[in-house]
Amino acid sequence: MSKLVVFFAFVAFISNDVKLIAQQKSNTETQIATVFYIGENERNYEKLVQNYNKLLFTVCDNNMEQAFEYWSVLLKDIEDFASKSNLDLKGVKLWMNVFWAKDGKIDHIVFYPKPNSKNLDYDTVQVMLKKFVETYQSPIKYSSKFSHYGSAAFPVFSKSVSGTEK
Repeated sequence: MSKLVVFFAFVAFISNDVKLIAQQKSNTETQIATVFYIGENERNYEKLVQNYNKLLFTVCDNNMEQAFEYWSVLLKDIEDFASKSNLDLKGVKLWMNVFWAKDGKIDHIVFYPKPNSKNLDYDTVQVMLKKFVETYQSPIKYSSKFSHYGSAAFPVFSKSVSGTEK
């Protein structure tokens, strides 16, 4: 009888450990990196696309010129931030998907270098983009989360928004 009690206690102990490990894995899977490469984590990328389903074009009342202006200003602000961080983006070409919160702060940037982009350590670009996201405040606000998928080529020939960084 005592062996049976010990056995069930052992099974209960193992069961609790398995539940704890599963819960920890679930919690870490819900944490989506602020900046990552397109193709690096498709499941989280798909979640972002679903959760940020309003487009910048919609946020700009379907005004293509206004949406392009906001996108260009964002790219110029990224370029200026990179320059202040001693990272030269001239010749860098990226596919980028930017995900904004309602208040205009950027929640996530997902990117990938284009084949004709300048040869660069893109992990350095990833670190710079993460720091940029931490300080940047977009002038755009909307009633829901929104996103934009587009192309980025540096240098950018547009004005930057002054006073948007904390």
